[in-house]
Amino acid sequence: MVLSNDAAFWLALASFIIVGGICLEVALGWRRIAQLRDMPPAAGDALPAVSVIVSALNEAGTIEPAMRSLLGIDYPRLEIIAIDDRSTDATGAVLDRIAAEDGRLKVLHLESLPAGWLGKNHALQRGAQTAGGDYLLFTDADAVFTPSALRRAVAYCEDRRVDHLTLFFDVVAHPPLLQVMILSFATAFMSRFKPWKVADSPGRYVGVGGFNLVRRHAYFDIGGHAAMPLAVLDDMMLGKRIKAHGHRQHALFGSDMVSIEWYPTTRDMMRGMEKNIFSAFDYQLVQLCAVSLLILILRVWPWIGMFVTEGAARWLNIATVVAGMLLYVDLLHARRWSYRCLLYAPIVSLVELLIWWRGSLLALARNGIDWRGTRYPLQELKRAHER
Repeated sequence: MVLSNDAAFWLALASFIIVGGICLEVALGWRRIAQLRDMPPAAGDALPAVSVIVSALNEAGTIEPAMRSLLGIDYPRLEIIAIDDRSTDATGAVLDRIAAEDGRLKVLHLESLPAGWLGKNHALQRGAQTAGGDYLLFTDADAVFTPSALRRAVAYCEDRRVDHLTLFFDVVAHPPLLQVMILSFATAFMSRFKPWKVADSPGRYVGVGGFNLVRRHAYFDIGGHAAMPLAVLDDMMLGKRIKAHGHRQHALFGSDMVSIEWYPTTRDMMRGMEKNIFSAFDYQLVQLCAVSLLILILRVWPWIGMFVTEGAARWLNIATVVAGMLLYVDLLHARRWSYRCLLYAPIVSLVELLIWWRGSLLALARNGIDWRGTRYPLQELKRAHER
């Protein structure tokens, strides 16, 4: 045996209590988050004006379906502002062609990035300054909307006097490993931020980049993206600042309303996380080490412990693994994904650790983050993160 009987038992017991508690909290908590599809859509044409703001950099292959989806939204007072952020491909030309067909689409071409800004944050700030809507909807260039999504969202905000509504959109994922990675990410995200509490708890906040609907006055009251120009996790920082300034924030599920293919493959997810993974640990190796150790104890060891321990310790390790698997089954059922992705459950935590360490060490080795052709110095990102 790797550990003494006593040590193995107490480790297994602690893991079961912690993991079991987290799984139970998440399973009960996510059920408290309502669905946007269940909210009645706003009727008539006398509705607040909405500006949809999208930043695009070298998205020529995917930007047209996203724009067609936005233009297909059933909403009377709608403008769509697409920011061509220094694209070197045909993104700008595609946007200009669509704008010539439909006057609701306005295109803003950016040729340069000022010092002290992340590209996306700068683009969204410029878009917001151009927008005329009573509500600003920040979304991604690959988001696909159903026609009634915006009517439902605005009606929800108007009825409840919500200043910021964020949605957990449908994630399109096909590879089984990627699916279980997304399940694991969702579990960790919900257990940390508890989005079912944001409406009532002043200390809870959330923001999801695929759908952040903000009242205009609330956005400019917090200083917009100009108050967080180097925030790598700009969507979460937006939610944090909105709550800190006393504005009302709610979170809903956007199932069947908004969908995004987050990453095509696990390899793409690994590359995509290079930009923001180190910031999730406050740019601190100590924090990364501590969280990694916790993951090894709570999520990796129980799988090993099922085979290398005996007696009560073995049964506790089995119970810990079963608790995690039951939560995955619960989330899979809600997402209507195949259960075959659970075959990858034993290795998902190791893949996560690989992504975390790869992204963090690359940031340290490069002394910065390379993202979409721009280098952002690590010291500047750290200083901005600490403010």
